[in-house]
Amino acid sequence: MAKQDKKQAPRTTIDELNEKLSNAEQRVEGNKKIITWAVIGILALAGIGLWAYYGVYQKNIEESKEAIGLADMQLMAGNDSLALKQYQAVEHGNKFANRAKLEEAIILYRQGKNAEALAALDEYSDEESLIGTLAMTMKGDCNVNLKKLDEAIACYDKAISVADGNELLIPYAMTKKATVLSSQNKHKEAAAIYEEIKTKYPEFTSSNRIDINMLLDRENFRAKSK
Repeated sequence: MAKQDKKQAPRTTIDELNEKLSNAEQRVEGNKKIITWAVIGILALAGIGLWAYYGVYQKNIEESKEAIGLADMQLMAGNDSLALKQYQAVEHGNKFANRAKLEEAIILYRQGKNAEALAALDEYSDEESLIGTLAMTMKGDCNVNLKKLDEAIACYDKAISVADGNELLIPYAMTKKATVLSSQNKHKEAAAIYEEIKTKYPEFTSSNRIDINMLLDRENFRAKSK
């Protein structure tokens, strides 16, 4: 019996190994269907994504590009009201629509519609430092016209921060901020800004014929007279 058990032991081990391999193969076969359907699902999603990009998004870009071109032509022809309507009709969600929002805000600001201009600027994405700084400065101007002076100062501060060291745009926004501070009787703060402009940006004052010394003396005088 002992010899028979010894003879059967190798068979049992091999049988167990074969059984494990057989079970593994069955599991693989069973998972093949799952994997196949998963791959099909992934490919289907990828196909939908490509269709959405090329079939919808790219189409919207082309339509927005064409629409903003027509609006630009109307604006150059002096038809501001028609241009405004065309800018407002541009589809959202791409770079051309983003510029349309900025153009819309500029027209509305020129028309004295500060609240509407501000709303358009809130939808504009100021990604580029030059245009972004000017857009944020215009937001400040809208807030000034709406008597929201603290909000205006915040906009000018942001304009300064996104100007990326531009030696024309930074003092431009700083001058506007100083003007608002002066209107709030914060003459010492306004004087500090004019002093900084005088020290750091002499070319700005000379090229724009700004008498920075007069502005500085005025604010210092008013600060002492308080």
